[in-house]
Amino acid sequence: MATDRDPQVDARATGYGHQAVLLAPAIDALAIRPDGRYVDCTFGRGGHSGAILARLGPAGRLLAIDRDPQAVAVARTWRDARFAIAHARFSELDAVLDAHGLDRVDGVLLDLGVSSPQLDDAARGFSFRADGPLDMRMDPTRGITARDWLLAATEEDIARVLRDYGEERFAVRIAAAIAARRRDAGDEALRTTGELAALVADAVRRPRGRTETGKDPATRTFQALRIHVNQELEELAIVLAKSVARLAPGGRLVVISFHSLEDRMVKQFIAHEAGRDAPRDPVTGVAQPVAAPRLRMLGRVLPRPAAAGAPRARHRPRPANPRERSAVLRVAERL
Repeated sequence: MATDRDPQVDARATGYGHQAVLLAPAIDALAIRPDGRYVDCTFGRGGHSGAILARLGPAGRLLAIDRDPQAVAVARTWRDARFAIAHARFSELDAVLDAHGLDRVDGVLLDLGVSSPQLDDAARGFSFRADGPLDMRMDPTRGITARDWLLAATEEDIARVLRDYGEERFAVRIAAAIAARRRDAGDEALRTTGELAALVADAVRRPRGRTETGKDPATRTFQALRIHVNQELEELAIVLAKSVARLAPGGRLVVISFHSLEDRMVKQFIAHEAGRDAPRDPVTGVAQPVAAPRLRMLGRVLPRPAAAGAPRARHRPRPANPRERSAVLRVAERL
């Protein structure tokens, strides 16, 4: 198959259309070989997977993974002998690859965070824009909901999670408000996303949707709870290490992240595996010998649009998917 076609056009043409984030840069970064083996660790609704399949030949193979049963159900409707889907978490990558007879792969794609279908479904409890149950689990069949955790956690633990995972400067104040609501309302407390969002806005004394940053005051709180409930950073650390171990020489690691905590982890991991953070001699400043690096850094893509009113650079068009505004793509190659 040709490899110089626009992957978004390819995805539509093959019937797998979905407005995936950073579709063209991600597919280009994978440097797909027609006969290669690839893993899409976050199938979502198949935008990236469809574009990968469009570039694979008859001998190629794509294994997709997702922890969300709704995403897996969509993937199981696909009829392509080159494609398989696994219902699994990042931390189960080794077991999934072994189960599908894949020792080494030529590319691993990670599209981190919550997907647009998850955000748009009020029943999943990820968004404060539409009222729904306070759930936030990426896999509703496993783990505890955000509400269950908030009802059981100490005030100190709530503040720590909001601070560490949401970088929320009003973490202590919000945690105190949550604890007060639990005392006052008992079993009726914190049943919906709307209730929590209103509580946060009141705790920081700002009208909803009107902050100095233009973000809803509940944004950081919801991010922090989602990350904690789904153990997203722990899962990311595991899958990064396992991905590098299973990449064939020349294979690509492509990661799309959406907030600073994720991107910092990815950046530091790649730098470490590329030998960029080697200790230096305190006198000469010369880098000290370390074990052979396993990755080569290939750069990043920042598709954020220019500020309002500013001229837009040709290589930075306004993203079709609003989620791209905060996205960062990093690429590395296995040595």
